[in-house]
Amino acid sequence: MKNPIEHLNKAFDSRVRLGIMSALLMNEQVSFNELKELIQVTDGNLASHLKTLEEAACIKVNKSFIGRKTNTTYAVTRAGEKAFKTHLEALEQMIRNTK
Repeated sequence: MKNPIEHLNKAFDSRVRLGIMSALLMNEQVSFNELKELIQVTDGNLASHLKTLEEAACIKVNKSFIGRKTNTTYAVTRAGEKAFKTHLEALEQMIRNTK
């Protein structure tokens, strides 16, 4: 990787979105409430970051019902996984270059 900064992805420049993507890579799917608890953010804040990732085609949303309650889960897309891994590799390269 010649210039790692060129491989950083703006979609992942937030600690919340980094947390979301990390959680989704470690799990097949994660519910809204689980993400909220894991990342320790408000409903509105989490929803905003999820929307950004969804618009960037990094995650997919699945809405279903459990009884009468809606259950929204999120999963990482193949493109999202590839983009996130490239982003992490660029960060690692930048860190290595500063040593």
